[in-house]
Amino acid sequence: MFYRHYGKRLLDFVAALIALVFLSPILLIVAVLVRAEIGSPIIYRQQRPGLNESIFTLYKFKTMTDEKDKNGHLLPDKQRLTKFGRLLRATSLDELPELFNILKGNMAIVGPRPLLVKYLPLYNSRQRRRHEVRPGLTGLAQVSGRNAISWEDKFDLDVTYIENLSLLGDLKIILRTIKKVAAKEGISSEKSVTMEAFEGTKKADGKQF
Repeated sequence: MFYRHYGKRLLDFVAALIALVFLSPILLIVAVLVRAEIGSPIIYRQQRPGLNESIFTLYKFKTMTDEKDKNGHLLPDKQRLTKFGRLLRATSLDELPELFNILKGNMAIVGPRPLLVKYLPLYNSRQRRRHEVRPGLTGLAQVSGRNAISWEDKFDLDVTYIENLSLLGDLKIILRTIKKVAAKEGISSEKSVTMEAFEGTKKADGKQF
């Protein structure tokens, strides 16, 4: 209980601070390359739900251009995701600015990934439990398939993580994350360049929960 309520946040803050110090040259290099290859702004900002569904601003390096069609609408992700953007995602370098979210207390090193605000009304009661802890830079779902598994499997893994949260468990997930990133596994789903949108879990009769 001590780790869940006090130790985890303390270790997250210290780890994020140390990581930012040591990774600052990489952050600078990536920022310059994003500006040159994709354009400004170099940081992608989006509102995401965090602990207890409190909304915060997520920071990531930009991986897609802002190209639009003749009607002024953004082109599909597949057309806007550049070769350099794919590299950033494959290596998870686009996630590095989230270390600032961890320092601010919006996120943790390990936890369920922060998803879109528009998904909040679509969760069933079990899936909504993913907001009982701070969202993470990585999580059990990410080391168990990342974008290559279904939404339902991801949410089940998120709740499993919450029910078994421990220091040892977090350390194991961090080590598995390093292995996954090195192997570039589970970057995309089979249906989308990233991950298809969550539309709610359906019952056997086809209706949503």
